[in-house]
Amino acid sequence: MIHNPRTITGASFLAMLFLGVGTSLVGSAARDIGLTATQIGLLLTIQNVGVGIAVVIAGALSDTQPKSRILFYGSVLTAGSFLAFYAAPAFWFNLVVMVVMGAGIGAYEGAADALLFDLHEERASFFININHLFVTLGSGIIALYLIFLELRWREAVIQAGLVVAALAVAFALIRLPPKHTGQASLAQKLRVIARSRFIAALFITAVLVIGVELSTIGVLSTFLAELRGFTALPAKLGLVVFLAGIACGRLLVGYLVRPERLHRMLLVLLALSTVSFALLLLVPLGQLTLPAAFLAGLSLSAQFPLILTYAGLHFRDMTGTVLGAVKIALPVGGIVLPLLLSALTSTASLHIALALLPVSLLLALAVFVLGGGLPSTTTLTHPPERIAE
Repeated sequence: MIHNPRTITGASFLAMLFLGVGTSLVGSAARDIGLTATQIGLLLTIQNVGVGIAVVIAGALSDTQPKSRILFYGSVLTAGSFLAFYAAPAFWFNLVVMVVMGAGIGAYEGAADALLFDLHEERASFFININHLFVTLGSGIIALYLIFLELRWREAVIQAGLVVAALAVAFALIRLPPKHTGQASLAQKLRVIARSRFIAALFITAVLVIGVELSTIGVLSTFLAELRGFTALPAKLGLVVFLAGIACGRLLVGYLVRPERLHRMLLVLLALSTVSFALLLLVPLGQLTLPAAFLAGLSLSAQFPLILTYAGLHFRDMTGTVLGAVKIALPVGGIVLPLLLSALTSTASLHIALALLPVSLLLALAVFVLGGGLPSTTTLTHPPERIAE
């Protein structure tokens, strides 16, 4: 049996690493498989549906069931979907595989951060930032690994599937003492969430932040090439610099921030990202373009992990359920904002469409200011029964 908190934390980091692999798999393998843009869109949409459903279920279950058990089931689903991905050419078969993969990813999202809250409550912000850093690393690793393998994606996903299967065994062996989560039923908890202006504000903020991050990853190289005159290699380097800013920010902010400073840090990062994105995307900066891309990634980096930490600390007796609800922002933000960006690009121009990103961050700042603040961290933890009164 596994009882060591460091080993369990490492298992959570590995789970999030392969979450990143799973979310990037279709795009990384698309060229070699020969998928059309429509097929890629359908696969990603159906994966997001699986994520959205599973993250709510897994989050709610993690308040009453051992989180390691939920991560075990998530690992089984993820490993199976990796091994089955395009094992058969029928497109309907691969739609089913993507639903299963989405469910596995959703189980990871629903339980992994809640597990770290149990293990490291005093340093939750740091460990959740590192957890999400591993998602970024997973996305980058699968792309680099496929280049190393000369785009032999099938080998990569089989190897990933075998590693995740081993991870499932590790989660099956984890034993942690049970955590007291109060006596509230799931229906009571959901009522608390539905009535909470605080959770609504964090959810909307998260949707906008996630949408900006994923839209930027999708469009930054094109922007640098078409609107800033970068050649192919420097344009791709710009995306690497942006992702490096995200990685550095999650390490730095996670290390520096303390629970009592979460609200202030989120305000600073939202304001800084609004300004940095406006400068990067709307103002010709010449040689300062790549430093601006790094600053944009740095300022955006820790916002979603900090939102999760902030929500979890305010509802400590129902952390999993609350995190699951806020994490619906992942598929919603990942679909809505990129679609709006694409529509604006088609009807107007890329230059005009890109203004959507700093405007979205400004809106996120306004929503957070209006609804995301509580007077102090001393009032953060309330049993759901009392909140509902």
